[in-house]
Amino acid sequence: MTLKGKRIGFGLTGSHCTYDAVMPQIEKLIQAGADVRPVATHTVKSTTTRFGKGEEWLVKLEEMTGNQVITTIVEAEPLGPKMPLDCMVIAPLTGNSMSKLANALTDSPVLMAAKATLRNLNPVVLGISTNDALGLNGMNLMKLMATKNIYFIPFGQDDPIKKPNSIVARMDALVDTVEAAILGRQFQPILIERYRDGE
Repeated sequence: MTLKGKRIGFGLTGSHCTYDAVMPQIEKLIQAGADVRPVATHTVKSTTTRFGKGEEWLVKLEEMTGNQVITTIVEAEPLGPKMPLDCMVIAPLTGNSMSKLANALTDSPVLMAAKATLRNLNPVVLGISTNDALGLNGMNLMKLMATKNIYFIPFGQDDPIKKPNSIVARMDALVDTVEAAILGRQFQPILIERYRDGE
């Protein structure tokens, strides 16, 4: 399948350590001909970490995509009725945002964009990156996995010894997952091995 001409929303939430893995996947979507519309939470926009400044990430997103980053709920709402997306990606998706999405809370532009896309019965692709996916957030993960039009980038435990509840998506499967989701299919296998002893 081709992504040429497809409008893909791309939402980032506050798993700052994952951005370097995600940016090349945005480039791949663009190279495949997709029109990528970036969306960022307030945390992404305003937080400075050892992985960079929020403002710098937004500038990078705008330079890559040629589109202004959507940073407010008001800006994201038209992605439902007026400017529908063919697919909405959230990668990385933190445990905080995952729990809100699973419980229909819409307090960020990324979650509004997801809600707007689901309203149109179009796919939402999630790339999780959270330390509690196999803890308290496990029920939210399962709820989303059972929800129509929601698809997951394949994921696995990134460090089962030191962080046994932690799950991270294999971001290099993002484009394949988006292509499958647009066709109404979950890219498989969804559960993968991410950890190797000694790494």
